Amino acid sequence: MTDHELKQLLEVTQAETRRLFEQTAERLAAENRRYFDISTEAFKHDVHLVAEAVAQLDETMRREVDRLDEKLDRGFAETQAMIRFSHAELERRVRSLEQAFSDLQSRVERLEATTH
Repeated sequence: MTDHELKQLLEVTQAETRRLFEQTAERLAAENRRYFDISTEAFKHDVHLVAEAVAQLDETMRREVDRLDEKLDRGFAETQAMIRFSHAELERRVRSLEQAFSDLQSRVERLEATTH
């Protein structure tokens, strides 16, 4: 084999190697893009599922807070009604005792006045 033939063979081999390398690089880049796209889609799906779960949890928490607010409001209203009732009852009893005391005091004063 002459130098010229060897040089041509080397050039052909080099060109073939370059072509195969470029094909392999393109194939690997395409595979990487495909795997990246698949991973990205899976990640987006997972993020979407998490967002839905957070939204559901938020709605559940809002309903529970509303329920507890209503329960507290009812409890406060019932307590206030009981306090008003108790206060009115105590007021009635105090007035009754004051009247009885006043009546007794008047009787004592009359009795004392008749005995002196």
